[in-house]
Amino acid sequence: MTLPDDDSAQLLAREVEFLKALVRVPSDNPPGDCAPHAEIAGRLLEELGFKVEHHAVPEPFVKAYGMKSVVNLVIRERFGSGEGPTIALNAHGDVVPPGQGWTFDPYGAEEKGGAIYGRGAAVSKSDFATYAFALLALKARPEGLNGTVELHFTYDEEAGGFLGPKWLIEHEFTKPDYAISAGFSYAVVIAHNGCLHLEVLVRGKQAHAAMPETGADALEAASHILDAIYAERRRLYGITSATPGIGSPKITVGLISGGINTNVVPDRIAMRIDRRLTPEEDGVTVEQELTKLIEASVEGRPGIEIECRRIILAEPLRTLPGTEKLVEIVQKHAADVLGEVPPATAVPLYTDARHYTAAGVPTILYGAGPRSILEANAHAADEHVRISDLQAATKVIEATLRDLLTP
Repeated sequence: MTLPDDDSAQLLAREVEFLKALVRVPSDNPPGDCAPHAEIAGRLLEELGFKVEHHAVPEPFVKAYGMKSVVNLVIRERFGSGEGPTIALNAHGDVVPPGQGWTFDPYGAEEKGGAIYGRGAAVSKSDFATYAFALLALKARPEGLNGTVELHFTYDEEAGGFLGPKWLIEHEFTKPDYAISAGFSYAVVIAHNGCLHLEVLVRGKQAHAAMPETGADALEAASHILDAIYAERRRLYGITSATPGIGSPKITVGLISGGINTNVVPDRIAMRIDRRLTPEEDGVTVEQELTKLIEASVEGRPGIEIECRRIILAEPLRTLPGTEKLVEIVQKHAADVLGEVPPATAVPLYTDARHYTAAGVPTILYGAGPRSILEANAHAADEHVRISDLQAATKVIEATLRDLLTP
């Protein structure tokens, strides 16, 4: 931020304390009771001088996605006549549970060695701070700017983003021209994988283990499904996405449950499948083909019934026309701040940024953080963000917004 050194240091100190306050409030998803965090975040943002809109998602929709409460926060700042572009900055406040192995308090927001440690410090409460303080810097020097900046702070990315960005877009709370979503400082993400989560129920007929032939063994049938899925995994390894950084499609059976007792032929087996989609693939087509593969693997087995149920279908983030403008501007300012040009790349995971591209909005991922998810320990023990990366990302986002809002 182009402020005198003393003012810049004070503003960075405020930004660090703002982030620490967000990290100290749990917002684990699951269980997904995120309204309390949104309330505190809204109050902290109001203390910075912003007018905050609170958009609560009705309970039936929240429960349908396995959560307990969702309140999305929206801030709108208009510059000049407001006739310039509208740029949305989106970060999510829900986080995965801490898990085991921490050497820091997951909610302590402890500062050590120039980094802030805690769940969500990198993904993506850091970008609540990045985007809010970049916008504060614009408000401090608004001369020559024309357009609108919106902050979308949402709370269901870990559940798919259907109640966050998708909810805001579908209910016409926003209609941006560009979007920037939470990411890391040393790469500009222009595409990412999608994901299909499928639950497969295998139903058979229970019987005494002394007479298994009188039943229909659901586990035996499930073993044929597993054989088919792992054969499909080997086939997918032979496919390479044309999008650099994506690699091949992936498939994993991550969860299996069922059976009654050791001495009973199992009559029901449930399994959950994770199928990662490349940007070239269509999620509905992949779902149909995978369902056919599963059904064919047990076809003709007496007494066996199969039910395939979609849990999540997240389409990939695809690069839209207009994305190159965002990439060029971010790379220019990142080179000035970091001394290197972050590559425009794709990543083999998925985020709720895809909901913006699905609505036709050119979107990239860029924000505070190191070179990789692994380096930040994101979704792992001792997650952290370096304060220098937080400061750098804030400067880059501020400069990018100035370019986009300058006629």
